[in-house]
Formats: sequence, structure tokens, C-alpha cells
Amino acid sequence: MQKKGQVTIKDIARELGISPSTVSKALKDHPDISSETKKAVNELVRKWNYRPDPVAISLKVGQSKTIGVIVPEIVHYFFSTVIAGIEEIAYESDYQVMFCQSNEDYKKEIKAVETLLSGWADGILISMSKTTNSFEHFHKIINHGIPLVFFDRICEEIDTDKVIVDDEEGAFNAVSHLIETGCREIVHLAGPQNLRIGQDRKQGYIRALSQSGLPVKEENIIRCDTSEIAEIVIPALLRRENRPDGIFAVNDLTAASAMKIIKSFGLKIPQDISVIGFTSGMISDLTDPPLTSVEQHGYEIGREAVKLLINRIENKEPEMYITRIIKTRLVIKGST
Repeated sequence: MQKKGQVTIKDIARELGISPSTVSKALKDHPDISSETKKAVNELVRKWNYRPDPVAISLKVGQSKTIGVIVPEIVHYFFSTVIAGIEEIAYESDYQVMFCQSNEDYKKEIKAVETLLSGWADGILISMSKTTNSFEHFHKIINHGIPLVFFDRICEEIDTDKVIVDDEEGAFNAVSHLIETGCREIVHLAGPQNLRIGQDRKQGYIRALSQSGLPVKEENIIRCDTSEIAEIVIPALLRRENRPDGIFAVNDLTAASAMKIIKSFGLKIPQDISVIGFTSGMISDLTDPPLTSVEQHGYEIGREAVKLLINRIENKEPEMYITRIIKTRLVIKGST
């Protein structure tokens, strides 16, 4: 007969009229099992497409060899490069990866944590949602004794390993470049200030202005980190009497949206307004002109984060938690 659904060792044993332990030994090529029995077992295994149950195996060995990853958006260029780095090292280390996305939703992030905790994940990597402002679900991971590593968007209240970008220095270099090219009225389209990346990029902006002797104006620091918000914010900026001559955006998508609106007003980039983003992904090459941006090295972040996690899972790291800082690089193109 053809077995339907998930095939187990018991199903194979029942079909062949032998014990489950004999099937198990035959699959391991045990010398106590005759060649005829091994042949019969292996033929049925192929016919029924038997696969060992990873949960059952994990119960026996105490490890599932599965890593859980929670990101705000899987389709986001930066996070897709992080995922590529995670997958490469995980594959080399014989770990499976289970991905979840929060879609920038705190409640979905909580559900993702619960899913991974119930799915026998050996360790979890998280980049926090921008709407997350309570951290009980992160404490729950720690309380379960499961290693946790934050990357990019970190939770500073949780004592664990972290991999971050040098956002402050990246922002400082970006704004310094705008100043060097002659910009004096520079607006920062800022990210959420409950996230460290938003705070650090704002601080880099402030430091660059201060070191150049330019005033830091509160009206030039505006929460704007999506295309939808840019549609409201940018037209108002362009109608100002003291119109900005430089824009430093918290991400490339917002920068690209700003460029589109600026051009719709009949203004030229960079002659009238220079624009810099943060990510230096595919978008930076698709804008007209190409977007100057801060490169985050997402692939390297992913590799470093999963290395830290696997070392924690396998007890190879010291007791003290580690924070790895990835340096950025300003990639100058046509928008400045």
C-alpha cells in the first residue's frame, strides 16, 4: 500500500512485519541486521519518501540544529542581505534557519517569538520592530535559556550579544560630506527615536553640524522614515522661505522619495538640493541621479550575528556578552 501523510518508523515496521528498533538499526546500517532486511527497509523508505522527524530527533539529542530569525521586513534590501549572510554561515555549520517577519508590528513580533519558542529553536536572532516599546517577549527567550542575539535594531535593556552598525559615525560622515560640498541648510529626515539606530543617526547629524560651526535647528530634524510620510513632509520643506539645500535621510527609500518630490517641484539634484540616504542598496543605483548613501554591510552583519549565536549555542563564547560594531562606508554618487 502507499502510505499517505507523514511517514514514521512505526509505519515502515508495520508494513514489513518487523519491530521499529529493527527499522532504526537497518537505517543506520547496523551489523546485527541482515542485508535482506536492510534492502527491504531502504526500498520502502525511498518509495514512501520517509524523512526523519526533526522534532523527535531534537528530543533525543537535546538540539534541533534550527536557528530562528525575526526581521521587520524580509523584502527590504538591507534585511535581505543580512539574511544572505545568516544563511551562508548557518548552512556551513549544518543549521537550518526559520525566518519570521514582524512587518514593523509589535504584536506580530510577539507571535513570532512564541512560534520560535514552540518550534524547538536552539537560538534566536532578532532585529527589533520600530513599534516595539515593551520587552517582555525578549525576556521570555532569556528565561527559556535560549541564546539570543540582536542585530542592527537592538534592545539595550536586554543583556545579550549584539551586532550593530556604527550609525553615528556613518551619519557624521554623510552630513560632513554635505557640508564640504557647500550645503548649509541641512534637514535630517529622522527615524524613530525609540530605536538606537534613530538616535545614533540623529546624533551623527548633530555632531557634524556642531563641529562645522553650523547651528542645530530643531525644525530641521523631522520624523520621516517612509515614502508616505515623505509625501507630506517634503513639499512643506520645499515651500519654506529658507529652503533646505541638503537632506540627510535615515534610509534610502525615504531619500529616493524625497528626490522624486524635489524633481516634481522643478528643482535639480544636486544643483539645488543634495540628498544622502542610508543603506546603499539597489535603490541607490535606480534613482536619477544615483543616490549617495551610507553602506551598512548587511551581509557582514548577518554573518557576524549568526556566528555569535552558534558559538553561544555550542558554548564557545566567554560568559561576558559581546557587542560587535560594523563600520560603515560613504558611497558618493550623483545626488551630492
